[in-house]
Amino acid sequence: MTAGHEDENGADRPAAIGLWARLGPTLPYLLAAGLFALGLYALYRLLAPVNLADVATQIRATPWTTLALAMTATLLGYLSLAGYDWSALRYIGKPLPIPVVLTGGLMAYAFGNTIGLTAVSGGAVRWRLYSGLGLDGYDVAAVSTFAAVSFGVAATLVGLGALALHPGALASILPFPAGTIRAAAVGLIAVQVVPLFWASARGSSLRIRGVALRVPSLPILAGQILFSLGDIGFSALTLYLFLPAGDLGFFTFLAVFAAATMAGIISHVPGGIGVFETVVIAAMPPGTPVGQVAAALLLYRLVYYLLPFLAALVVLALYETWRAAGGRVAAGGVGRALVAVEPGLRAVAPVAPPVLAAMVFGSGVWMSFSALIPPLSDAAEAAEALFPLAFVEGSALVSSAVGAVLILLSFGILRRSSGAFWLTIAALAAGIVVALVQGLDWERATGLLLVIVLLSPFRHGFHRRATLTHAVFAPGWIALVLATLAAFGFVLVFAHRGTPYAQELWWQFALDARAPRALRAALVASLILGLAALWLLLRAPALRAGPPGPDDLARAATIVAGSDSPDAGFALTGDKTLVFSDDGRGLVMFGAAGRSWLAFGGPVGPRDAAEAAAQIFVDAARRAGARPVFYEVGAEDVPLMLDLGLALHKMGEEAVVDLSRFSLDGPGHRKLRAAHARAQRDGLTLELVRPPHDAALIDALRRISDDWLAAKKTREKGFSVGRFDPAWLDRSPLALVHQGGRTVAFANVLFAGNGRCATLDLMRHSGDAPPGTMEFLFSALMLHLKGDGVRTFSLGMAPLSGLAPERSRKLWDRFGALIYRHGGHFYNFEGLRAFKDKFDPDWRPRYLAAPSSLPPLLPIADAARLINAGAKGLAGPAEPA
Repeated sequence: MTAGHEDENGADRPAAIGLWARLGPTLPYLLAAGLFALGLYALYRLLAPVNLADVATQIRATPWTTLALAMTATLLGYLSLAGYDWSALRYIGKPLPIPVVLTGGLMAYAFGNTIGLTAVSGGAVRWRLYSGLGLDGYDVAAVSTFAAVSFGVAATLVGLGALALHPGALASILPFPAGTIRAAAVGLIAVQVVPLFWASARGSSLRIRGVALRVPSLPILAGQILFSLGDIGFSALTLYLFLPAGDLGFFTFLAVFAAATMAGIISHVPGGIGVFETVVIAAMPPGTPVGQVAAALLLYRLVYYLLPFLAALVVLALYETWRAAGGRVAAGGVGRALVAVEPGLRAVAPVAPPVLAAMVFGSGVWMSFSALIPPLSDAAEAAEALFPLAFVEGSALVSSAVGAVLILLSFGILRRSSGAFWLTIAALAAGIVVALVQGLDWERATGLLLVIVLLSPFRHGFHRRATLTHAVFAPGWIALVLATLAAFGFVLVFAHRGTPYAQELWWQFALDARAPRALRAALVASLILGLAALWLLLRAPALRAGPPGPDDLARAATIVAGSDSPDAGFALTGDKTLVFSDDGRGLVMFGAAGRSWLAFGGPVGPRDAAEAAAQIFVDAARRAGARPVFYEVGAEDVPLMLDLGLALHKMGEEAVVDLSRFSLDGPGHRKLRAAHARAQRDGLTLELVRPPHDAALIDALRRISDDWLAAKKTREKGFSVGRFDPAWLDRSPLALVHQGGRTVAFANVLFAGNGRCATLDLMRHSGDAPPGTMEFLFSALMLHLKGDGVRTFSLGMAPLSGLAPERSRKLWDRFGALIYRHGGHFYNFEGLRAFKDKFDPDWRPRYLAAPSSLPPLLPIADAARLINAGAKGLAGPAEPA
């Protein structure tokens, strides 16, 4: 079995991927981009009487007092957002220090609201923040769900309440009389509020489509209502302060704002851009100056979204600078404050790449828009007096080119590419020069300089070498580019609506004799060549699988030796493709089955190299049209999986024994102690044999293995387990159980972390071995390893154990829990858990990470195919095709 993509010479390739399989994952993103384009079209029609220069004048004329009030409302709104998490933590009974919740919440919402990444605003940040403070995955999911539901309920109730008070607020949108609107609003409020408060007062649950939801207690519910009202109210107030004075009261406007917010959410367009503005403008009373409303909406976006984003990014950059300087905390009040908020900042710090990528992307869009919009001040005339005409005219094209380059480079920033980082710095510097030449645009030049300053503290985080990203353009990124192109068209048509159109406009610039044609031709050629070169650099390399050679296995063995996970040793079995990071310090082992590329465990190696290897694997899988899947990853890899855009599904729990406290003594181990003593009376002894192993011993163990396979009516497995192969067994010590001078059972022992961690792979016994032989092997081996200084011993995973559908509400957890309880006729799930529970282990969650949040039935079926393929499914190290 090969797992690679077809090479350019037409080598062996997997079955062709259907068109629907390739296009299916992109449809939601394309739908969002299409809705965004429709929103822009509707907005263009609504802005027909608006002049761009008038909008700019209106913005510049906004009083500082209004701006200060809007900033205050924004701050109070974000404090209310952080209150969602505070209430959610009280709801699940695990409150945390307020400084930590405030810091993490404010930073996460400031980033997430602007760039619309759930990985930033939800799972990844919350996991990093809360998992280190004692919360598990179900707790983090509960906090995220609580916040999302709270916002949805609050926006709905606020909008309905405002409609009940002022039913004419949406008269221009809803074709119903005011009395009907008021009655419907009151009825819908009662339908939601009465059951909610009744269930809260009684301490009961609400059932929605068969799922029971525990209603918060009255104090928590009351607090959450206040936070929700603050969130919706203060964000609406921020926009209301910028709107032109008129007869539209604030509570009437609340209905408009809530409706526009929900429309933006339903559209799935990031930030509801275009959709939100369309609803607000359409709902304004007749006679309202549309140009002033457009200026207010633009100011609202700047103050409520961009300003908190930049403030949070400045804080993150200062924190990164402080860490690079040694992270020493001075005494005094400032030091104590830093200690209080440092956990929140530490949790948010790893999301810097997507945040910085969004900043670079926005800078590129800004540069491109600047080339499309006509000058709005007299600075352009001054620039023409200072610079030659060719420079002024050519600067517009260069500005557009620099903007396009920055947009492409933002993807490299997301992938932590060192080449993309330095090219971005160079492009931003070029943008500063262009801004000054194009029209002495000091504001744009200062903004681009600020971007350089904010990027600089993170330069050590951009460590990936070679090509810019090794990354394929994901569906979401392609949809974002399409939406950006639609925005370019909107700005171009809107800004130059008053220019009479003629076919000559397409060629007027090239035929204009006032500037050197050669310069313009060179600029166009440079633009085409530069963008083509960037496109090639940004393409993910195809992977070609081949048998692992000695050098590849030796390189993998070096990485595995430094790992803390014994399961990392399965990279050396030879039945999985190996993907190495650019610097060769990290790897991912995977196999291909069906449409899945399944990595076994998380990436191996130092954190930065492991993350790079994981990104290469995901990009290569997506380029090949396959679904990237990580099989049996631990909690330590959850943030990375979320950063990669994968959904988590709990597979079960791994039993890990702390050998420092393992003992056969005490009343809790009475049965285990009795079984161990009985095995000793039967003459069983344990011997740990170090490699290399004698050929005669391997032959004797092969007979035991064949006997065991025949008794179990099975054959050798693969992928997640080893197989009986002398080369594989010779890589690790063997635990032998003897009886009367003959070996009756064996297991190979895998070590990691310089011998601090251990686990077993193959565990087989002869047909005439005494009862309790394998139990004796476990207990005797753990006592032996404890004496050798080994700290932890993994008993492996108990599949489907520890699933809690009553907490997660996920369909997969309900399905898995049902199989766990009633699937004993084909696999003894509960018996396996009970056997491992004898050794008093710590149970640690194990997950399957896949692109879809739907139950992962297909990836699990593909994994079963890989496991059952055994020695036949061999693949080798992945090489660029």
